[in-house]
Amino acid sequence: MSKVKKDDIILKLEKIHKSFTGDDILRGIDLEVKRGEFITLLGSSGCGKTTTLRIISGLEEPNSGRVLLEGEDVTDLEPNKRDVNTVFQNYALFPHMNVETNIGYALKLKKVSKAEIKKEVNKMLELVQLTGYNKRMPSELSGGQRQRVAIARSLINEPKILLLDEPLGALDLRLRRQMQIELKRLQKKLQITFIYITHDQEEALNMSDRIVVMENGEFQQIGTPAEIYDSPKTAYVASFVGEANIVCGVVEKIDGELVYFKNEDGSGIFNSRGNKFEIGQKITLAVRSENTIFSKISNTDKSEGIFGTVKEKSFSGGMLRIAVELSNKSEFLCSSHGIDSAIVPGDRLKISWQAENAAPVDLEGS
Repeated sequence: MSKVKKDDIILKLEKIHKSFTGDDILRGIDLEVKRGEFITLLGSSGCGKTTTLRIISGLEEPNSGRVLLEGEDVTDLEPNKRDVNTVFQNYALFPHMNVETNIGYALKLKKVSKAEIKKEVNKMLELVQLTGYNKRMPSELSGGQRQRVAIARSLINEPKILLLDEPLGALDLRLRRQMQIELKRLQKKLQITFIYITHDQEEALNMSDRIVVMENGEFQQIGTPAEIYDSPKTAYVASFVGEANIVCGVVEKIDGELVYFKNEDGSGIFNSRGNKFEIGQKITLAVRSENTIFSKISNTDKSEGIFGTVKEKSFSGGMLRIAVELSNKSEFLCSSHGIDSAIVPGDRLKISWQAENAAPVDLEGS
């Protein structure tokens, strides 16, 4: 990967700590955001996503650490002194103002002429595909239309960075997916840096150039959607993004990049991916359900694989999902295309996978 030039970094967070009433919310996070990048902070509620965004915008002060915008320390600057705008989930439109007045409000505060405001508002309406909606009131708009107006209002000042705090959270699934496409189109067209917050893994995978997975005020992993999905660094990332089985065992044999392990349910294989392993070492792997190979077996089958008993099967999202109970009563999930199979609850299954489809996680120093 080519080294990022200093001028390409528009935002830098350095050792940001934040606590409320003695509870650590952010634990010394570091982040570099590239100019024109769509980067998503992904994590469950309470992990520190919104606090991070509020510190970037200036709505919250860190206990320690620095916020640098284009190399300038803006940690102590008021929100209106930063070239950053925020779009919230609840739109925050002025209910007594029509669409054009809402969008042009920031320019009015800057004493821009009425003719110039009208021109810029019309440009924004065209950009968000709401031409002709100038005189509509917020109450006359759908949820998706109100969100587009909120985005247009945030973009009219041409901010260097647009912060989006779960902006699609209040929309239904169909509209949410439409707006994902719209937002990505806008971001690519304008080349403005977007920092997006969501707890929806699918949304993050679909829209982002890079994803920051957060847990308990820390960054677990930063990478492209493919890196996060195919090469998770921790069991948390593997389980939170997508549907991964966590497999533990002990290294039994090493053959070049191929590492063989065993556990109480059988044995398996994985690719070391450049990491060093030793015979007898305890390992943890992440295996995606869709990457499993499974078949019915007899109780006497001793070939390589993980063995378990089918607990239940279901059909969801175009995939057949089979839950397999292992010896410690934990559940291993397999999936495949198709509506049904001859496998039924109570059957014994052998589960395996290609070596490259098992990612070693929670490695020391990774």
